[in-house]
Amino acid sequence: MSVSEDLRKQAARDLQAATALSIAFVGVARGLFSALAAAPATAEALAAASGLDAAYVARWCDAAYAFGYLDDGAGGFALTDLGHAYRPEVEGSLMAFAVRSVLSAHMAERASELMPSGKCLGSEEIEGSGALSPLFGAMLEANFAAFFERQILPHIAAFSDADKRAGLVVDLGCGNGWYLRALARHFPHLRGIGLDGMAENIRQAVAKAQEHGLDRRLGFQLGDIHAFTVAEPADVIAMNRALHHVWTQKESVFRMLAERLKPGGAAVIWEPNWPASRADLRDPTRRGMAFQNLTEHLQGNHLLRPQEIEAAMQAVGLATSVHAFANGNETVVVGTKAAA
Repeated sequence: MSVSEDLRKQAARDLQAATALSIAFVGVARGLFSALAAAPATAEALAAASGLDAAYVARWCDAAYAFGYLDDGAGGFALTDLGHAYRPEVEGSLMAFAVRSVLSAHMAERASELMPSGKCLGSEEIEGSGALSPLFGAMLEANFAAFFERQILPHIAAFSDADKRAGLVVDLGCGNGWYLRALARHFPHLRGIGLDGMAENIRQAVAKAQEHGLDRRLGFQLGDIHAFTVAEPADVIAMNRALHHVWTQKESVFRMLAERLKPGGAAVIWEPNWPASRADLRDPTRRGMAFQNLTEHLQGNHLLRPQEIEAAMQAVGLATSVHAFANGNETVVVGTKAAA
């Protein structure tokens, strides 16, 4: 069988797209897009302002120009509209696409290396990457925060119920704190505690809470979700796309959730919905989920179906409800503890 010209052209387009995102990643990771936001600059001036090697920056500028992120004018290099869109600080930033592209390539390489042995690694695979680790929380925020605020938050009554009681929300696997910050903006009486195992995530979460004037209501701590302690039972315990990371210890995790909720409180678990039929993975909106499931195995995890989560909640006495979003690609399972 010979490869058709159409398939060869498709592969060439895919390679161009991957290359473009790789160039964008360098600009995001080293703050080059943000540094050019104020005014155009030569490559030499950009390198000096960013504290980077001039030769590397000059070659990045050429590549960013070639792929339409920069224009070259009398004042030096300037951001195009596309370049501005990759600035992490802009609303709706595209930076997550660049980070995900490089992270995917990194995880694919590691998965191929480990396939012969069957070995699985832990979350340290990301923590150990000096370029990816600082961007991981921001990537999750860019991917999911707007979707959460517009689609999920208005439909989960547990949040407003907790707000009426000036209640406590505990976010296990809090990342850079984006979920608790969103809740605090919408519900002025809620208090929150976030726990995460990555020190860089906690550092960013604390800094962002201070930046947004929410540090009196939100606190963050580094630690293991199996050993978290709070001074009072929680009104809500949330896990956002984090449960699959600890599913192998689900019995102890769900027992802990039930024990540390106050009567009438709720566990709110958000997970991608692994489809019941393999054929569903051909849907363009689910293809990424199939790749994620491969890379999750690298960390000893797998994606879940809502029925599995419901069964685990019911086993510890929680009453369940399932909420579907994004055409069923995302689910939130709520487990409510009986009132006293």
